[in-house]
Amino acid sequence: MSLQLFEADRLYDDADDELDLIAPRSKRAQWRHRRVGPPFLKFGRRVKYHGADLNAYVEESRVSPGDMA
Repeated sequence: MSLQLFEADRLYDDADDELDLIAPRSKRAQWRHRRVGPPFLKFGRRVKYHGADLNAYVEESRVSPGDMA
């Protein structure tokens, strides 16, 4: 089952409140600096996230309690 929290065809701006579901803006900035977290696009200083990439990141981050040791 794939969870679709974000609109797959939309580009989300880093300032969009919806992205706080993943992490606060300051944490996302740290992730970008460390090259972790969801893929992003840069246009000069502007940072954008593609909805399909965000959905894939959420799916990769999913933890099933039955799989934990």
